Amino acid sequence: MGLLRALLFLIVVGSLPVAAQTASPTGVIEKLHEKLIEIMKQGNRLDVAARYHELQPILESTFDFERMIAAAAGSFWTQASEAQRKQLLDAFSRLSITTYAVRFNNWTGESFETLGTRQGPRDTVLVDTRLNRPNDPAVPITYVMMQTDGQWRIVDVLLDRSISELAVRRSEYSQVLRSGGTEKLAQVLDQKTAELRAP
Repeated sequence: MGLLRALLFLIVVGSLPVAAQTASPTGVIEKLHEKLIEIMKQGNRLDVAARYHELQPILESTFDFERMIAAAAGSFWTQASEAQRKQLLDAFSRLSITTYAVRFNNWTGESFETLGTRQGPRDTVLVDTRLNRPNDPAVPITYVMMQTDGQWRIVDVLLDRSISELAVRRSEYSQVLRSGGTEKLAQVLDQKTAELRAP
């Protein structure tokens, strides 16, 4: 009877709509924060390459890197070939993950706190959080989230509830895109990644 009940449970769960099985925006963010704290606590024994390896799966599943770089590149993305888009997406993903691997390298008592969610513009949900630091003021972080294939994913990060990381990237990338297109931008992003990984 126990086995039969287990099988019936799996059948019922398996038949649920995708949305019913999807983690909430808050759940996605809290899982990310748990991993970041875990990595920070291992900072003394993990180098940048090891932290990259640990962070890559959760960052790629939590952030919608394709939507983010498409928004940052604007019309250059829509005009690019499939191969050029892949080249730029891969470079942007590598830089993003490397940046996290470099920043979250040590734990001195920090903790993340989820403050709540709000409805954002254009079908987005805003998850308000903060990074509590023992010897410094807390850092407010708001994640802008949208659904992609039934899964909530981050499409932008707001610092102090106002400074858009995506807007900063769009401004940084615009001149490179105008001078050399997506291929040039991919080269520049890969160069930044190499500089971050350098001893």
